[in-house]
Amino acid sequence: MAQQLLSIVTFLPLVAAAIMALFLRGGDAAAQRSAKWLAMFATLATFLASLFLLAEFDPSDPGMQFVVERPWILGFTYKMGVDGISILFVMLTTFLMPLVIWSAWEVDRRVKDYMIAFLVLETLMIGVFCALDLVLFYLFFEAGLIPMFLIIGIWGGKERIYAAFKFFLYTFLGSVLMLVAMIAMYMDAGTTDMVKLMAHDFSSAPIPLLGFHIAGGMQTLLFLAFFASFAVKMPMWPVHTWLPDAHVQAPTAGSVVLAAILLKMGGYGFLRFSLPMFPVASDLMSDFIFWLSAIAIVYTSLVAMAQSDMKKLIAYSSVAHMGYVTMGIFAANQQGIDGAIFQMLSHGFISGALFLCVGVIYDRMHTREIDAYGGLVNRMPAYALVFMFFTMANVGLPGTSGFIGEFLTLMGIFQVNTWVAMFATSGVILSASYALWLYRRVVFGPLIKEALKSIADMSGREKAIFAPLVAMTLILGIYPSLVTDIIGPSVSQLVETYHASIPAAETAEVVTH
Repeated sequence: MAQQLLSIVTFLPLVAAAIMALFLRGGDAAAQRSAKWLAMFATLATFLASLFLLAEFDPSDPGMQFVVERPWILGFTYKMGVDGISILFVMLTTFLMPLVIWSAWEVDRRVKDYMIAFLVLETLMIGVFCALDLVLFYLFFEAGLIPMFLIIGIWGGKERIYAAFKFFLYTFLGSVLMLVAMIAMYMDAGTTDMVKLMAHDFSSAPIPLLGFHIAGGMQTLLFLAFFASFAVKMPMWPVHTWLPDAHVQAPTAGSVVLAAILLKMGGYGFLRFSLPMFPVASDLMSDFIFWLSAIAIVYTSLVAMAQSDMKKLIAYSSVAHMGYVTMGIFAANQQGIDGAIFQMLSHGFISGALFLCVGVIYDRMHTREIDAYGGLVNRMPAYALVFMFFTMANVGLPGTSGFIGEFLTLMGIFQVNTWVAMFATSGVILSASYALWLYRRVVFGPLIKEALKSIADMSGREKAIFAPLVAMTLILGIYPSLVTDIIGPSVSQLVETYHASIPAAETAEVVTH
């Protein structure tokens, strides 16, 4: 039954999208309302099924569970499953999607198409976190670009076409190298099974290339190919420039999905591919990634301070917070990886909520310019309270989930490289600077702008959307064991395997020479 549950969680949104496409006709108000309710019921049913899946999950087992394996096409295998790491990303996706659909309740243009795009996207995102076959992973990973491209390109802002193509080209070009690397892995290992590939020993002997000797050999080349794709997806500095444009032009619901879930695929890819399959290359490249991450934290925080558009500021904030994630992952210790996963989950709730906060006032005033606001606390006290809560969580206030993730990643990196840890810690101060600056400009001060004097506070629907996000941010901040107990055994196995592989590879290299 558990195996069927995994398939239900993955494909139920796609089934709902197919039903909507085939049987829901017309563009009148009744049809639009039906599309919204069908999408809501489908995402809620998916979340309910994922809760049953979580209840059946055994946290003490570090291996893959609920594995579904069937013959597929061209000799490849359809193989899906979850471990302690991936199941929480599945839960994050299914938890947020009903809120995303609810936040789009006011959409009145091509509603059926809009809901179909989000339902298809949910299946593809869950598929990325469950796929255990290279071909399947690549298909889910790349196909997710299509609905997001359409969401930005059709329902986005004035420069939506530019932003949509920039998003697509950046993320697709990086993935071309990943496809080449996957073909090379299949040729070397004779399988596309990701579990078997984690146990396969890819050569780390130096190889000559264009007059140079490549340290780490085949592992380094494969690592760099995957890095090109995952670094863009996260996105890491300096390949982050597509993200602010995509966020600014995307509709609110699109920005929430992009920040809360899609960015996490890059970090998940590092955990699923880079560390277990290319440990020697990961070790060789770790210092490079540490400094890229630290620069990202400081540089993008400074850039965020210079923004006049609220969405752009929060987008640069996302790049900075993802810097902690990459540092924690490549610290390759229990605290670092625990912190990286926790930070990704926490960022999903907090960044999603911040983009929703921007959406609330954008729906009323149709501008995201910071200078257009001021003194909102006088007219919108409930909004001011919610915005304050998520601003503090984004800064990393103790008692919120944002604090736990940053603290654990900094603990992990401090054990490996104290200079990087010291440099990156300054990001905590910088994030407080731009976040509090934004909050003060928008919420505090006298209410002097005539257009704001009649602005209405949050509706009951908007408050209900924020309530579960507030709850999760507080619960994980106060009781982080809810996450760490589930991911702990899988992370511990990953760390042990990683550190055992490096000396084994070095010994093999010495024997070879």
